[in-house]
Amino acid sequence: MRIGHGYDVHRLVEGCRLVLGGVELPFEKGLLGHSDADVLAHAVMDALLGAAALGDIGGQFPDNDPAYEGADSLALLRRVAGLLDENGYGIGNVDATVLAQRPKLAAHVPLMRERLAAAMGIDPGRVSVKATTEEGLGFTGAGEGIAAHAVALIEEK
Repeated sequence: MRIGHGYDVHRLVEGCRLVLGGVELPFEKGLLGHSDADVLAHAVMDALLGAAALGDIGGQFPDNDPAYEGADSLALLRRVAGLLDENGYGIGNVDATVLAQRPKLAAHVPLMRERLAAAMGIDPGRVSVKATTEEGLGFTGAGEGIAAHAVALIEEK
């Protein structure tokens, strides 16, 4: 068994979509990034890649490559899951936490779990997504951005 940790953060701005865990959320701001800026999916990808010692999403999908401009992060997560499979690893489980003052995410978590699990080819019961505020502290608490942490357990096949 191997364990990996992932972290991602993006700035909240007007004029962008807010996508978390493959779910587009209604909100007055969205996340700024080269792809769809899905911090949750990005943290999960980095956790998986880290567990397998396969680098990170910046190495796999460079932000200076026009091919990934506006990319669907769930499509990239499917590619990461395939890369793990090619290297002889299966995904055991993923546990992730989104740090956001707003919007409230609890109602959207079940669909996020389903979409992340489908992209990884695993049962949703092996994907945990939690959300927390930071009590108004830091950049997430001030509503300047959203961050996510993820931990992944992978196993050699």
